[in-house]
Amino acid sequence: MDILDLMELIKKGEDSRTQFKERFSGPSALAAEICAFVNSQGGKILVGVTDQGDVAGLSPEEVHRLNQWISNVCSQHIDPPVNALTENVLFSERIVVVITVPLGKNKFYMANGKDIWVKVGADKRRARREEIQRLLQESGNLYAEEMPVEESDMLDLDLNFFKEFYRRRTNESIDSLEITLDALLANVRLLKDGKCTLAGLLLFGKKPEEKRPAFIIKAISFTGNDPTGVLYRDSRDLTGNIAGLFLSGMAFLKNNLRMVQGKQGFNSVGRLEIPEVALEEALINALLHRNHFLASNIRLFVFDDRVEIISPGSLPNTLRVENIKHGIHVERNPIMASLVRDIPEIPYRGAGTGIQRIIRICKEAGIVVEFINEEEGEQFKVIFFRGVHQ
Repeated sequence: MDILDLMELIKKGEDSRTQFKERFSGPSALAAEICAFVNSQGGKILVGVTDQGDVAGLSPEEVHRLNQWISNVCSQHIDPPVNALTENVLFSERIVVVITVPLGKNKFYMANGKDIWVKVGADKRRARREEIQRLLQESGNLYAEEMPVEESDMLDLDLNFFKEFYRRRTNESIDSLEITLDALLANVRLLKDGKCTLAGLLLFGKKPEEKRPAFIIKAISFTGNDPTGVLYRDSRDLTGNIAGLFLSGMAFLKNNLRMVQGKQGFNSVGRLEIPEVALEEALINALLHRNHFLASNIRLFVFDDRVEIISPGSLPNTLRVENIKHGIHVERNPIMASLVRDIPEIPYRGAGTGIQRIIRICKEAGIVVEFINEEEGEQFKVIFFRGVHQ
């Protein structure tokens, strides 16, 4: 990094990936900062820069001591150890040490033998229980869909629905198998220790909302374009298993959008103003790839100028919007993604091309679509603008 790069970074200010520190009081404070970065998305710590962005700099002796601390902290004060890189940048006879912290691949990381820190904007705080679960999920050590749902059992599942699903998937009848139904459900990870897993409840549950009230769809058609407005045309809480949510979600969207004539004849019923396939892809993604460690609803908001499909949880791991536009995807809920392909009500194939399909279809229809990954807000939005917008 040269002086121009440093000044450009300082000029942008602090955020979730850039931190200014005039000095560190000791190794413990340094460990807490590095831990917060490695548990989040990684980033840079600029030591020798004040909170206001002024370059105070460090003396050669302070630089030497800081580098010793960094080496010791990364190997001894953070568990598991991390590998941070340092650069010394000379600025008007003053030295700024730039510490580059990688995104952690083996989350969660603990500092000083007791604290698990995460970034919240430019600040940090100790991780809460559900955040620790999400950190484990990001590293592939824990999946919410595999966890048993308390006070549930096999009778909470629609067993006839599952039997038909199994017959369609394998061309075999469950009754012909030399295995009990509960053992089969456990084998496909829909049952665990006699309780429904979250995947089992959401895919085949009779009334999943009774056990997990947050996992519904909030659907509102607003009057105007303000989500804080109090006037609406239609408002519903959609419940049921994933297949039911998909069908009722699509019905809500179609009921609250216009049919347009386009190039069709006068006697034609027309076509939906936003391509139905694009809406299907976005809704399926919200249902299958949401973060189930967040007790929050999927939301379908219809405004006068746009439609928003909002899914709890930002993109997992290192994914960015540009990645998913090129077909790169990471399965957050691999059990559900695998099994849902054989549920005929849901047109899902799991090829990772859904976002590309949305972009292509909307472009052909003259509809502008945006994808917004809100890391700090922990949600992902797909926004379809109604009509042609340049």
